[in-house]
Amino acid sequence: MRRTIIDVSQLELTEKVVTIKRVTKVVKGGRNMRFTALVVVGDSNGHVGAGLGKATEIPEAIRKGKEDAIKNLVCVALDEKNSITHDFVGKFGSASVLLKRAPEGTGIIAGGPARVVCELAGIRNIRTKSLGSNNKQNVVLATIMGLSQLKTPEEVAKNRGKSVEDIRA
Repeated sequence: MRRTIIDVSQLELTEKVVTIKRVTKVVKGGRNMRFTALVVVGDSNGHVGAGLGKATEIPEAIRKGKEDAIKNLVCVALDEKNSITHDFVGKFGSASVLLKRAPEGTGIIAGGPARVVCELAGIRNIRTKSLGSNNKQNVVLATIMGLSQLKTPEEVAKNRGKSVEDIRA
C-alpha cells in the first residue's frame, strides 16, 4: 500500500460509521460487553482512511475508530471526471472489490461499505462489485487498498520513460 505523508490539519475531514458490533466476553463473574466501531473518514477530495475502535461505550469506540482512520489516510488518484484513473481489483483478506471507471453522470454504483469509502474519497462516478467475502471490515479495507494503488497517467508515463500521449494511445 502506497503511503504518503498527509498534513491532516489542512484537511476538512468528515466521518461515517460503517458498522458497530457488540462483542461479548464470558468471564467468571458474568459477561463483559464491549463495542467495536468501523469508521471511515475522508475529505471528498482524494483522501480517505478507515479505522477500527474498541471500547466499553459506543461514542468512545467511534472516537477511537476516527483517530485510527486519520492515521491510515491514503491518497486516491482521480481523473477530471471525478472517477478513478483505471480499473483495478483491491484485495484484503478474502474480500476483493472490483473498481471500474465510469463515464460522467453514472454516479456511485456500489454496495454499502464500498459506497461509503467512494463517497468520502470524493469519487462521483464509479462502478464497484464486491467479490469473495462480504465482511464489511474486509470490504472497506479492500476498497481502500485498491484506491491507494491506483496510478495517474503521469506516474505510469514517468515509470516507463514515455510521454503521457504515448500511454493514452
